Amino acid sequence: MTTQRPPAAMMVAMSRTDGAAAARVPLLFLVADTGGGHRSAARAVGQALELAHPGRFAPVLCDPLGGPGSARPLRWVTGLYGPVVRRAPWLWGAAYHASNSRPAVAVLRQTLLRLADRPAAAAAAALSPAAIVSFHPLTGPASVAARDRRAPGAPVITVVTDLATMHAAWRHAPADLIITPCGAPPADAPRLGAGRSRGAAGRSRGPAGRAAGLPVTSGFWAGPALPRERARLRRDLGLPEQGFVVLLAGGAEGTGGLARRAAAIVRRHPDVAVVAVCGRNQRLRDRLDRVAARSGGQLTTLGFTRDMARWLRCCDVLVTKAGPGAIAEAACCGTPLLLTSHLPGQEKGNAEVVTAARAGRRVRGARRLAAEIGRLRADRAAVEAMRAAAARLGQPAAAADIAELIAGLIPAGPVPAGPVPPARSRPAMAAAAAGSAAAPGPAALGS
Repeated sequence: MTTQRPPAAMMVAMSRTDGAAAARVPLLFLVADTGGGHRSAARAVGQALELAHPGRFAPVLCDPLGGPGSARPLRWVTGLYGPVVRRAPWLWGAAYHASNSRPAVAVLRQTLLRLADRPAAAAAAALSPAAIVSFHPLTGPASVAARDRRAPGAPVITVVTDLATMHAAWRHAPADLIITPCGAPPADAPRLGAGRSRGAAGRSRGPAGRAAGLPVTSGFWAGPALPRERARLRRDLGLPEQGFVVLLAGGAEGTGGLARRAAAIVRRHPDVAVVAVCGRNQRLRDRLDRVAARSGGQLTTLGFTRDMARWLRCCDVLVTKAGPGAIAEAACCGTPLLLTSHLPGQEKGNAEVVTAARAGRRVRGARRLAAEIGRLRADRAAVEAMRAAAARLGQPAAAADIAELIAGLIPAGPVPAGPVPPARSRPAMAAAAAGSAAAPGPAALGS
């Protein structure tokens, strides 16, 4: 598909050329590429739906904020996300806190966010979805508008992709169900099935709430690797089978001072293998490539990769900022975490989740990081204890649980549902991931 046509035209073209998809129940997933976690969560839920209900659903991703057919002001604002979080995270924090209230979100909704309604409604008109699922705090109002204009009767579900702190925008849209990653649902959300109050039109005044974990894609469902598998993964990835391996990551935008930290580890520990995942930050990768050229093979650099699960499952520790997606993926792989920073606003509190579970530690500054890696390298028992704690924190079945919550709101269609894996069944999830790691996810518009 091209990226120039509007969403409606793109989906019509897809339905005409994909006979298998035409027989499926369409679902509309709304995402935005401010970071990589929102799209990744949508892909994870799409994979889980296909695994539990093969051939029944056809999820389609639409980005009404920055994708094809979106308004120019929205594309400009969302395009600022990467540069701002890399170069001026304090500015992002200021914007986050200034908008984190019901009145502020209401103003945003009546002005800038209203521009997202048109592409979302166009997508709903082309698909006639059985449900609309929002994976981003700023796409919730557009999901409700799309339902009201083009898909009356379709349930609207919000899947929260923040870990410990929820922005007010997540709760602004009157969704039928809001799914949170951990702890309890929002205080103003009644329990699912608890008899929600309804207005004159019969629509629920407040969303039902459920906690189901933060969804990760199928590569992370298999859980932690045993020592023999870890050695095999290292061999396949070109790493030494023995010795200490440190993986550094800064999210999709490559934030968190990776260059300084990677260079410090290389200088301080010449016998430690270091892998730096730079995401979409090409300038960071170019800088680290120069360090790697002088490291004698000690430093490996990567760009944006969909093979993160294998790297996480074979390393000894992950050095990263306190992003929700990175924490969830590392926990599912049983990977100890060293958290070096957090993005002001939505990532506040994430480090406490990790440290309280004893799955990782907070380490600020490149020198302290290098010293901490030296301590962990000399104390394998501490690493194994953190590895076990991380595995206990992980929720690899979260995507399956969310998929069942969504499927449960949709009447059974003519396509029979397949067997549903038991909730929280790690052996079942591991077998599924091993047998179909390339399970199809949602179709994407212009991606």
